[in-house]
Amino acid sequence: MTQLTAQRPDLATAPLEPVRRVRVAGVFVIALVAVVVLAAVHLTQGTSSVNAGDLLKLAIGQGSDNSANVLVASRLPRLLAGVLVGLALGVAGAGLQSLARNPLASPDTLGVNAGAYLAVVTFAAFGISLPTLPAGGVAFLGGLAAAVLVLGLSAGGTAGPTRLILAGSAVAMALAGLTTLLMLLYQEETIRTFAWGAGTLVQTDLVAVQQMAPIVALGIFAAMMLAPKLDILALGDDTASVLGVRVRRTRVWITLVTVLLSAAAVTVAGPVGFVGLVAPVIVRLVAPLVPGLMRHRVLLPLSGLSGILVVLASDVILRAILGGQAGVEIPTGIMTMLVGAVVLVWLARRFRDSGPSRQAGGTGSGLRTRRTFWIVTISLAVLLVGALVFAMLAGDAFLRTGDIVNWINGRSGRAITFVLDTRFPRVLSAVLCGAALAIAGATVQAVCRNPLAEPGILGIEGGAGVGAVVVLMAVPSAGIWLLSGVAAAAALATFALVYLVSWRGGLSSDRLVLIGVGVSAATTAIITFVIVYTDPWNISLAMTWLSGSTYGRTLPQVIPVAIALVVLTPVIVLARRELDLLALDDDIPRILGVRLERTRLVALVGAALMTAAAVSAIGVVGFVGLVAPHAARALVGARHARLLPVAALLGAVLVSVADSLGRTLLAPAQIPAGLLTALIGAPYFVYLLWRTRAVKL
Repeated sequence: MTQLTAQRPDLATAPLEPVRRVRVAGVFVIALVAVVVLAAVHLTQGTSSVNAGDLLKLAIGQGSDNSANVLVASRLPRLLAGVLVGLALGVAGAGLQSLARNPLASPDTLGVNAGAYLAVVTFAAFGISLPTLPAGGVAFLGGLAAAVLVLGLSAGGTAGPTRLILAGSAVAMALAGLTTLLMLLYQEETIRTFAWGAGTLVQTDLVAVQQMAPIVALGIFAAMMLAPKLDILALGDDTASVLGVRVRRTRVWITLVTVLLSAAAVTVAGPVGFVGLVAPVIVRLVAPLVPGLMRHRVLLPLSGLSGILVVLASDVILRAILGGQAGVEIPTGIMTMLVGAVVLVWLARRFRDSGPSRQAGGTGSGLRTRRTFWIVTISLAVLLVGALVFAMLAGDAFLRTGDIVNWINGRSGRAITFVLDTRFPRVLSAVLCGAALAIAGATVQAVCRNPLAEPGILGIEGGAGVGAVVVLMAVPSAGIWLLSGVAAAAALATFALVYLVSWRGGLSSDRLVLIGVGVSAATTAIITFVIVYTDPWNISLAMTWLSGSTYGRTLPQVIPVAIALVVLTPVIVLARRELDLLALDDDIPRILGVRLERTRLVALVGAALMTAAAVSAIGVVGFVGLVAPHAARALVGARHARLLPVAALLGAVLVSVADSLGRTLLAPAQIPAGLLTALIGAPYFVYLLWRTRAVKL
């Protein structure tokens, strides 16, 4: 497996370049002028009839009271919120990228926003209404916990961009699962947090801005005080230590400062996506033209100004395209997330291979005997039968095994018949979808040569989710074939996009993963937009489906995934030897006559179709495609002739048990199976990252 490194390594020494004061001042002036122009345009937009002329009259003391009320009560708070959030996230993103020495680091990729959001939603779910400052403290603690975990798993971010992104994605996914669970269980208490969770600038007064502004000012002041040490730290830990910098203490302080800034932004406007990633990138693009721009006393404040530009421009474009009312209903964070996803993909495209890594992904498990394989397979088959029986018995009403026997023989009563007729399609869909996702995951891991990859990380599940949500919102009564067809088409289109964009004189596995994460983020933004724009007050259906639920499934809805398994499993099994070779490197398959790109394409198309079929049947179920293949590899080795059937059995058991527990733990309330698999899979994923933290992925 190869590593990815930036194409501009000279930027590592850029903090030591002399500052050209005139040029730097010119850049600041241009940025400030752009902010003022955008702010002026921003103030003219809104739902009321107050226009630029009315505001101009108000500025010279001739405006009406109505114009003054609109300005003070609505437009000015929104503008100041955008300025504060952009400033805080821009500085935080620049600090985190310097801390991790990684241009992909940001409050989003390090899970800071997800942790802060979960902390705030937790209090809201239990009916605890916090004032602004205490809410900021809660967000700070949640974001800090997430950041510390991700940085620990990725060796401070220095273990490579792929590990940082995978660790951040896994932690954010787990935290998002917990957040969604709370929102589903406490819908009335948290209904307003769905749009807020995507980052909205809607403000009813200046209270939040006034109380968070001193916090942001304190954070920026602390960051500026740390700027000289960050310049030295950019040279490497050893060099910094020799020059008298206490590396560990500096890292702790910059982590606290950046999380504080991110938490303040979340408190004001929710988690506005990817501003902390995009803003420093804008500065880095200008840096080669202006010597000294990468000095942190210049980089940090200029990134803050860039953050303001990103937030205000996104808000202006959103309302210019969709109208003033859309600015109230559609979170600004959706626009910034789309922009950030594009930047993430662009950054991934700029990375290049730098040689083999120390360990090939997916080949770390030793060989197992055939006897071990059969023992494991038979044991899992027995476990699957037990899981099926438990699934048929468990629920809001527990049954007996005799009831199942009578139902099979057609001798059960009307009530028992109704219950089992309802449960059987759910149980069957859980088993089949679990198997399909596990096989797809094993295939993706082999092609990517990364045991930590899965269809969801490559954006395939997100693409299927976009297609299905569009159908659900546009045609609520749509049949299963229309839903499955659109989901499959969207999944294939997303896969094609990821594959084509990843191609650059060949297919890099790491680049494929990074671009997949970027595209997956874009699909999340699109899904949120569709839900909020079409019916913001009736999101439970889409949220339940996006969480992977078997609720209300019927036998016809299981047919697509059954067909996918019957047709595609033999294709993937026939390619088992090629998958074994692909998991090693690119050279061995070519030497042995394997048509590398064709095999990759066929394998990934099969994985995409299986994933689309599973998503259309029960929704988005995370981590099954990660956990099941990896556990199978640990049990029976990495040969796909043994790995595929064991992974399929493990996936079926995992989703079946998760679905059964979801129907039982809080009965009659139900927890979607996808949330439970995320809660189970995320800790296991974290364990894998921790165990291999010394290996660069």
